[in-house]
Amino acid sequence: MATRITTFAFEGIEPKPVDVQVQMLNAANAAIVIVGLPDKAVAESRERVRAAFAAIGLALPGKRIIVNLAPADLPKEGSHYDFAIALGLLVAIGVLPSDALDGWAAMGELSLDGRLTGTLGTLPAAMAAEAAGLGLIVPDSVGPEAAWAGGRVIACPDLMTAIAHFTGQRVRGLAEPGPLIGGPPPPDLADVRGQEVARRALEIAAAGAHNLLMVGPPGAGKSMLAQRLPGLLPALSPRELLEVSQIHSVAGLLERGTLSHRRPFRAPHHSASMPAMVGGGSRALPGEVSLAHHGVLFLDELPEFPSVVLEALRQPLENGEAVIARANRHVRYPAQFQLVAAMNPCRCGGGSGPGACRRPGRCAAEYQARLSGPFLDRIDLFIEVEAVTATDLALARPGEGTAPVAARVAAARGLAVDRLAEAPAPGARAANADLSGDRLERFAAPDGPGRDLMARAAEQLRLSARGYNRVLKVARTIADLDGVTGVRRVHVAEALSYRSRPPGATLGGESESPPRTARPRVPLEALRGSEM
Repeated sequence: MATRITTFAFEGIEPKPVDVQVQMLNAANAAIVIVGLPDKAVAESRERVRAAFAAIGLALPGKRIIVNLAPADLPKEGSHYDFAIALGLLVAIGVLPSDALDGWAAMGELSLDGRLTGTLGTLPAAMAAEAAGLGLIVPDSVGPEAAWAGGRVIACPDLMTAIAHFTGQRVRGLAEPGPLIGGPPPPDLADVRGQEVARRALEIAAAGAHNLLMVGPPGAGKSMLAQRLPGLLPALSPRELLEVSQIHSVAGLLERGTLSHRRPFRAPHHSASMPAMVGGGSRALPGEVSLAHHGVLFLDELPEFPSVVLEALRQPLENGEAVIARANRHVRYPAQFQLVAAMNPCRCGGGSGPGACRRPGRCAAEYQARLSGPFLDRIDLFIEVEAVTATDLALARPGEGTAPVAARVAAARGLAVDRLAEAPAPGARAANADLSGDRLERFAAPDGPGRDLMARAAEQLRLSARGYNRVLKVARTIADLDGVTGVRRVHVAEALSYRSRPPGATLGGESESPPRTARPRVPLEALRGSEM
């Protein structure tokens, strides 16, 4: 009779229950055979289990041991099957009672001396076990992580401790969840001198989860602004916290079960490969777009990223998920992130003085042509970040700090959450950037003068349907920051000013677009106080 215990395989962050069946047969050739579509790491479990048993003084019988991982057509990857296989063997050879594993699942890697090592995906596995009404026994190092699922979790440092627990010699208590932290405080926005337009755009981007592209010469403060965005964003909700933590668990980024309610901020280098950015590799692990789920993905020196990598971001930006294709399956990871990018106007930097570009216009056109129109069409806000002189740094008064701006962002996001609760969309964030279809028409339709302005601007700026909708989403966010129910002409005007391209630029190949004269060069209060 075969002994059974449950463990889990993973498709993305979704755990799939695996029935580990162990049976001993009388045969001339004694061996451990693992079947059920195992990969190399799973197949090597037999050697780790054999060595761990020898280390604690147990000898396997001279029989043929069959380990079946069902369902047999589901690929099995990783070393976390060791513990379940070992427990099944302990029941099969009579060390544990026959009913000891009833109602339990297990996962963990075995060391050769019998100690247990944590593996990837403990948190989603614990959540799946709790949903199925199973307890979960895991290595001691990942016990605090598994305990966040709220079910019965037993953490053991080694195989002998697990035997003592199931035989009643020394029963282990339930594991306690790890700490919930906020992480180190982000840099303060007050450190940014000048750059009123950029600060305003950053506030709008934070309030609506809008994608943002900053164009300016080196040293203008683009990276400095991006690094201050996380401080403006509200903390993760409980649902978002679990989603983000599950992805980080599968990626192996949770340390001792410590979770953070601060939104992720990922800033990969421009040499990042396609698997590193979108996800993939031999085990189809999540990439940067998924690690930035419900947070910010910052791409500095945007045109320096390989074009194939940037084009691969188009689907996650549109659909909110990354799909990794395999020969026998598709792995999906959530990827609802806010893209913030920075770039120089040209390869030379586009500055003034001795380092100024020697081929103005042509150099910028060649450099910016690396960015395709469809990719740029998925960005909501385009801003020019001008260089700040030493005099500006010395004389400019400090601007608003992070706290008051974050309070306005939280108020605007609260309005969006309340409004979108009336018409929830499955899988969409409670943010204006995810408005679409009927919800966009219902909540972001401008008044009569605003509609007329949009119609004229759409023709003059040659806006695509996607670009048109993104202007409306930004206008809705600007109205939320003003605390206004309806979208007015002044909100549409400001949103359009962020959609125009920088002076002399050729972003997206719109070489025939009118020059960017709509950029606010007057105080925003004057612009917003008029009906234009």
